[in-house]
Amino acid sequence: MMTAPSEPPLEDQVAVFHTRLGWMAVRWRAERLQRVVFGHALRASALTALGPHVPLCRRLTPSMRRWIERLEAAAAGQHVDFSDVPLDMEGRTRFQRAVMEACRRIPRGSVMTYGELAARAGFPGRARAVGNVMASNPLPLVVPCHRVVAANGRLGGFSAPDGIAMKRRLLRSEDVPLTPRESRVPLGTEMC
Repeated sequence: MMTAPSEPPLEDQVAVFHTRLGWMAVRWRAERLQRVVFGHALRASALTALGPHVPLCRRLTPSMRRWIERLEAAAAGQHVDFSDVPLDMEGRTRFQRAVMEACRRIPRGSVMTYGELAARAGFPGRARAVGNVMASNPLPLVVPCHRVVAANGRLGGFSAPDGIAMKRRLLRSEDVPLTPRESRVPLGTEMC
């Protein structure tokens, strides 16, 4: 009886590059985006933030090159649609996947509360759990967690370097109105 040869294990691929938001690093597996980190002052910091060391790509595939160009454009404040980028959701629960997919559909220039995102993902009443998913989002910008705010309009947290200042910067680049103190979004404005 003949058996098919086993496929080689999937290898992670990593690229690091400088953007207007600082150094950015990305990791793929089998042409699926696995992780994005940005806002780092140093190239080495961006690579460290990805987690376990993975060798850098020597040759980028055409799709990887397009994703990097789109991430660079997003970092420059341009409108970029990432809805077609395949994500590596391995190890994520059904709830986490639903929340991340619902977050991907928040339009540029709009915000949504954690509670609204929970309802949109099919889990009404799970705002706090949605906050946990957003806090551990491995794909910021592609899954635009910066567009999710607290019920009172406060910006909440943000895990990228410079935290809430980076969240403000991203929201400003999308023309989301902020209050004079710039720590909250006026309720009723461009909420999804």
